[in-house]
Amino acid sequence: MTDPHAIQPSELDQLPDRDPEETAEWQASLDAVAREAGPHRAAYLMRRTLERAEAGGVALPKLLETDYVNTIPTSAEPGLPGDPEMEARITAWNRWNAAAMVTRGSKHGVGGHIATFASAAWLYETGFNHFFKGKDTGEASGSGDQLYIQGHASPGIYARAFLDGRLSEAQLDNFRQEAGGDGLPSYPHPRRLPWLWEFPTVSMGLGPLSAIYQARFNRYLTNRGIKDVSSSHVWAFLGDGEMDEPESTAALALASREGLDNLTFVINCNLQRLDGPVRANFKIVQELEAQFRGAGWNVVKTLWGTAWDELFALDTTGALVRRLRQVPDAQVQTYQTRDAAYIRQDFFGADPALVEMAKLLSDDKILECFHLSRGGHEARKVYAAYKAAVEHKGAPTVILAQTVKGHTLGEGFASKNANHQMKKLTVDEFKTMRDLLGLPIKDSDFADGVVPYGHPGADSPEVRYLQERRAALGGPAPARRTHPLAPLPTPAEKAFASFDKGSGAQNVATTMAFVRLVKDLVRDKETGKRWVPIVPDEARTFGMESLFPSLGIYSPKGQTYEPVDRDQLMYYKEAKNGQILNEGITEAGSMADFIAASTAYATHGEAMIPFYIFYSMFGWQRTADQMWQLGDQLGRGFLVGATAGRTTLTGEGLQHADGHSPVIAATNPAALSYDPAFAYEIAVIVREGLRRMYGEAKPGEDQNVFYYLTVYNEPLPQPAKPGAAGVDEGIVKGLYRFNTAESAGVTVPANAPRIQLLGSGTAIHWTLQAQRLLAEEWGVAADVWSATSWTELRRDALEADAALLRGEERVPFVRRALQGAEGPVLAVSDYMRQVPDQIAQWVDQDWSSLGTDGFGISDTRPAARRHFGVDAESIVVAALAQLAKRGEVKATAVKEAREKYGL
Repeated sequence: MTDPHAIQPSELDQLPDRDPEETAEWQASLDAVAREAGPHRAAYLMRRTLERAEAGGVALPKLLETDYVNTIPTSAEPGLPGDPEMEARITAWNRWNAAAMVTRGSKHGVGGHIATFASAAWLYETGFNHFFKGKDTGEASGSGDQLYIQGHASPGIYARAFLDGRLSEAQLDNFRQEAGGDGLPSYPHPRRLPWLWEFPTVSMGLGPLSAIYQARFNRYLTNRGIKDVSSSHVWAFLGDGEMDEPESTAALALASREGLDNLTFVINCNLQRLDGPVRANFKIVQELEAQFRGAGWNVVKTLWGTAWDELFALDTTGALVRRLRQVPDAQVQTYQTRDAAYIRQDFFGADPALVEMAKLLSDDKILECFHLSRGGHEARKVYAAYKAAVEHKGAPTVILAQTVKGHTLGEGFASKNANHQMKKLTVDEFKTMRDLLGLPIKDSDFADGVVPYGHPGADSPEVRYLQERRAALGGPAPARRTHPLAPLPTPAEKAFASFDKGSGAQNVATTMAFVRLVKDLVRDKETGKRWVPIVPDEARTFGMESLFPSLGIYSPKGQTYEPVDRDQLMYYKEAKNGQILNEGITEAGSMADFIAASTAYATHGEAMIPFYIFYSMFGWQRTADQMWQLGDQLGRGFLVGATAGRTTLTGEGLQHADGHSPVIAATNPAALSYDPAFAYEIAVIVREGLRRMYGEAKPGEDQNVFYYLTVYNEPLPQPAKPGAAGVDEGIVKGLYRFNTAESAGVTVPANAPRIQLLGSGTAIHWTLQAQRLLAEEWGVAADVWSATSWTELRRDALEADAALLRGEERVPFVRRALQGAEGPVLAVSDYMRQVPDQIAQWVDQDWSSLGTDGFGISDTRPAARRHFGVDAESIVVAALAQLAKRGEVKATAVKEAREKYGL
């Protein structure tokens, strides 16, 4: 049997030991300490030695986990500036009004959350009083700090805005009641309250991910010389339960790798998630500490309040610290709700040394420590942690602040598993809270059992102090401002017009056409620098490698190596001022990049034009929640789903075959979704997007939209732009006639049956083939239409329907476009039939559709299209079936066609 005490093989064994005798003496000393004073004393000495080594510049791996104590001892805390008593009164008013607002709203059944802000109040108030910079600091950037507020804490932010006069009592009473136009959204929603909220955060996990990429984008803007925003600091307020979301920790390494010391995470460790303990049998603080330290972050633990100092001073054996590391989180939660006798027995009774310590403590002292005294509830300790964070250089900081969920709300709330779902306090509970907070609210103020709002008066010392502190820090926060930006100049028409003549005999995929367009646009002297190309690793797949040498790939370190392809024309070039964000394999990170860039017009007063190009299958399907966040945050830019369609990505198979991204895109009201077939259509759409989002908006036009374009990797001839009137309007609105049977040059008999073929994206090429087969082999005339956007056609029709209900006469564009078109309509796309079927109810002609419903398969393009029944021959059979149903061709023609084409 192996001796458990034997020294195991070590990686150090393979390195020469220049003085084995000295090494043996150190090891013997350690053994002696462990034998005589115990292993805990030995561990303490080793920790002290490691600290000394680090302070002396000796390179050693850091410990990933420290004791369950504060990182900053009370003796090392800086003094709290300002007026602590005044700040306590302000915080009390905000606690009260946050709870009152949610309770008053509960009578309408709209809900709300009380316990989160109650636990985190000092985490916010300390920042608002001393750290968070507003946008009027006098600095050149005027950007201030970026605050990612924990969604469930929004009532506390509203309460503070009420105290300083930015919100009225009537608005508080409309919490979660927005339909009347003067309500407050449930959570941070910039689209709903655009003067206050900057960043939507309540879809948990997206806040921390976005905060990292926002801090990184701040550096990008500075390094590229667009704007110096180096004074801006990003603060992300998170819950310990939220850290289970994969997005919460997905980019930790990026933040440390790029040294984002302009970023601070504040994790409210109240040890509870929505329905119970975060780590019932473990310790979430220790787990997070190890995770962040391992990722290279600076970690500051703020766990215990000042009352614990006496206990730590009595801990001469280390028994208290050992016990704190042993007790699981759920038991800590239990201690918060139990009496002193229980705590004496369960906590202190576990160790003889602790039993002796407890004899020196009164019941009141024990209850103070275990019920109330948490680091996150003391302004001085929070201030010390924040000061350490902003002064730390070279790495981002995470503050792990321990609190009690439901703090100050009374015994019915504090640390209860159900407190996340508890929406109101009783009148008696409010009175108890009033007495605890020392607020001058009379019993008679509770008229008819309704809890009153509390306000010391617009000219009270509290309000004056609050406003003075904010003025000193640069104005109100959070605050979103849309700076009065001049419209960006329109790029030279030459960049767009070059696509009008087509590609001649050259085959060009629409993905390549888009990249070529962008390559021309980034050369524009006025707006070229504002383009932000974003790609998750496979830039070469999308033909973007030609941009590497000219634009450079952004890296805060520049290029510290000689690239392997340096002797090639399109070599891999990184630069500190690089323009391309080549993110590696992370769609979520790339979307966070896009969101930061797309909202720079508001965050920093700088209009940036991001385009994010990705495998269409791995875009909306994987990160649709972030697209929703993008819409909420009022972002602008171009999302490009490349290698799109169910059948165009040859051989890749089921998980690469996108047959549904336009369906998901259609669910996002801010997304303008297009499926262009030809290069000139892309040029028209991009030009229109630049005008709408960055140029002169039309009256009533929402500029806060973003465009989604699907582009394909199938090289095909690009035709010239038709010269007919209204083509550009049709491209933008979603439908125009590309040709007729006659203009296509096919021969059809006089009075031939006629059908209208609507195709989008790559499918239009199959409809053009079908047009020829129908004419040459079946005597049928087919007109071909390019449906650039089924979704925009539907939205226009929905608006027309709504207008009719208001008594306005309005005809949907799709109905006007197809007016007078003879025969039935057959719509075809490389997506599931649900995509074209969006517009069926507004088409007066007989309607049918073909699509690629089902899972994708690995095969050649022709085989895949035959499998799904969307190739040219399948379109012919479907067209004949429609005409046969109307009696315009023989019924036997359908069977003949199936047999002829082997279907």
